[in-house]
Amino acid sequence: MPRLSTAEATVETLLRHGLDTVYALPGLHSDPLFDAFYHAGDRLRVIHPRHEQTAAYMALGAALATGKPQAFAVVPGPGMLNAGAALLTAYGMNAPVVGLIGQIPQADIDKGHGHLHEIHDQLGLLRHITKWAERIRSPQEAPTLVSQAIWQATSGRPRPVALECALDTWAKRSQVALIDEPLAKAVETIDDEIIAAAAKVLGAAQRPMIVLGGGAIEAGTEVLQLAEMLEAPVCSYRRGRGIVPSSHRLAVDLPVGHRLWKETDAVLAVGTRFFIQNGSWGIDANLKVVRLDIDPEEHERLRKPDVAIVGDAKPQLRALVEALPKYIRPRASRQQEFAVHRAWLAERLSRLEPQVSFLKAIRAALPQDGIFVDEVSQIGFASRVALPIEQPRTFLSPGYQDNLGWGFGTALGAKAAMPHRKVLAIAGDGGFLYQVGELATAARHKLAVVVVVFDNGSFGNVKRIQQERYGNRLIASDLQNPDFCKLADSFGVASFKALDARELEAALHKAFALDAPALVWVPHGDVPSPWDLILMPRVRD
Repeated sequence: MPRLSTAEATVETLLRHGLDTVYALPGLHSDPLFDAFYHAGDRLRVIHPRHEQTAAYMALGAALATGKPQAFAVVPGPGMLNAGAALLTAYGMNAPVVGLIGQIPQADIDKGHGHLHEIHDQLGLLRHITKWAERIRSPQEAPTLVSQAIWQATSGRPRPVALECALDTWAKRSQVALIDEPLAKAVETIDDEIIAAAAKVLGAAQRPMIVLGGGAIEAGTEVLQLAEMLEAPVCSYRRGRGIVPSSHRLAVDLPVGHRLWKETDAVLAVGTRFFIQNGSWGIDANLKVVRLDIDPEEHERLRKPDVAIVGDAKPQLRALVEALPKYIRPRASRQQEFAVHRAWLAERLSRLEPQVSFLKAIRAALPQDGIFVDEVSQIGFASRVALPIEQPRTFLSPGYQDNLGWGFGTALGAKAAMPHRKVLAIAGDGGFLYQVGELATAARHKLAVVVVVFDNGSFGNVKRIQQERYGNRLIASDLQNPDFCKLADSFGVASFKALDARELEAALHKAFALDAPALVWVPHGDVPSPWDLILMPRVRD
């Protein structure tokens, strides 16, 4: 057995599990870990941003773009808390992120002595915002705990995990038994009776619908087979977008799904919290609900489905495809019906300007396999219902946390993990300044992300709510901004300014041609609200 430090054993185990990049910010409590990073040489890539929040967001972006676990490393206390927003977002988005968190000397943990970066019960706090968290207490424990962390992050419902390790423990050395193989995943089982029950419900339905979330992201082939057998519209939102291409005849955007909801008699919800339909659109006795989720707890939330399938979407849907012919009824085309609703949506979107024209410009410049990173902004909200998406993992959106400022760092991680893909992040002027310093990261590490900053001089959503609901009593919503082109130039990042959609498309083509980091600044005025297309009223009781 080799004699290794805890840090070296941790790095070696990461590498043996295929994690060859760490997004990391150094500091005293992580010095032995960074020395181990150094000695790993070319086997390990270390990308250091300018803020701990970005380190974790970059790991999140890489995980979302690839579907594979990704690691970040930060110091304890303030460093861990800075990364907390990204961990919360990763938790809400079911992303396999592995956090390596420093800690004060082992003997002093939770003693309240006032050590640098000391925080009471850091491990307990991490357990509240991750799926699983543990402390490495010795070199011998490191391989087992790192393997277990990766297994926890990727098995069942993927979610972030964390390992903390004390400064002195990172440096301790001992004989260590390394682990060569990842821990085995659970064997997928098919319950034929439950599959038959689901097939019976869907086969008998005259107006079924399929609703997709991120849990269906690897099951596009099976989803399409089912949809075509059932002549069922496929409705997706945010992480579910692109599993069925927007151009497919059965794909419908969220507003069209809402218009079809009242007459739907059976729904198959796959890998989704089903929160919008359950909580907003409504479910009544005339609607049969079949849910498929890898997390059995999802079936107990809000409302129990008529049929609950527990398991990975791809094999379970394959079994459903095989079982359905026994129960299926002949299906007439519903294309004329869908066309009426799509025409309504097109007319409604024609009044959502200039957002829709900006999004058309983005779609024209960004290849179909390019990655679009949504942001909590007026253009971002519109993109969730108005930007066509043709492939899975190409529309990254911050989930139910909706963290302002998440986008640029997440896009940098996506680009680091997928260097041959075009990556475009949008941001509002409010959110972009959360991570503006990461222009330096993009330049230093040659991460060719194109970021489009839509600048309306305000926290636009906050301002509109104050105008509409609070008698135009405006407070803390107007912003003082820099010249974003000069700002980008000062970091050595190419910049462009666009005043309309035509200029935006031209600027994007130029920016992508550089194959280098670039910023496009788009000043604009007030824009109409898209929220009637997202927060839609109840249509069933």
